[in-house]
Amino acid sequence: MNPQTLIFDLDDTLIECNKYFRDATNKFADQMHEWFPNVSKEQIKEKQLEIDIKSIEKYGLNSSRFPESLVNTYKYYCDSEGREEKDSEMESVRIIGLQVFQIEVQAFPYMYEVLNELKEDGHRLYLFTGGDEANQSRKIIQLELETYFEDRVFIANHKNADALRKVLETVECSRESTWMIGNSLKTDISPALELGINTVHIPSDIEWSYNNNLDANVQQLGRVKTIKKLTDLPRFIRENSFESCYTNNSGFLANGQTGNVQPGI
Repeated sequence: MNPQTLIFDLDDTLIECNKYFRDATNKFADQMHEWFPNVSKEQIKEKQLEIDIKSIEKYGLNSSRFPESLVNTYKYYCDSEGREEKDSEMESVRIIGLQVFQIEVQAFPYMYEVLNELKEDGHRLYLFTGGDEANQSRKIIQLELETYFEDRVFIANHKNADALRKVLETVECSRESTWMIGNSLKTDISPALELGINTVHIPSDIEWSYNNNLDANVQQLGRVKTIKKLTDLPRFIRENSFESCYTNNSGFLANGQTGNVQPGI
């Protein structure tokens, strides 16, 4: 067994996420259709998605972005349909968005068993998640994930190659034995390919369209490995591991030093 460096995404890789946004968006569309009966629920959801994705460049994956996308969608249809904006209605749709971040999150089936098995195999586990620190830390603490990732937690509002590079600066192993594992082609796989590390794509059953695009400039840089579910990962890593710079299960490096990492939470 050659211990590897495994960098995990959090949302929709280890824990449920997109289903909460789907439910909130459906609730929002139901309410909006009552106010704007001439606009279909599908049109409302498409406009909200358009507004939400456009705001990522400015706000990143900050949790404030989603509630504001609902409010801005409401304002858009008030303007296009000639309906007066009401503070009470804006607040009600904002609350629909905020409730997503108050839900007690759920781990994917067998998440703990998979992390335990990987840890027992001697791999060093990192967590690289997108969003604001308050909301992502809430999830990490609630699910006691610090047991597995310790101080190797990195939270980025803009989850891209620059953010991943900062994670890799704390990894004192070769990139050949380093893996990025996640559901998002855009924020997990593309940055990893650009930086020359291995990738494992685990598609989510419920996917946000923003996540589905593999940046054209990195498509030819590496081959994307895909597995069907999280529970396939331990076996996959055993069968595809490269020479490691770790000497034992404690995570010490071949030169006897330990990784210099910065706490994310």
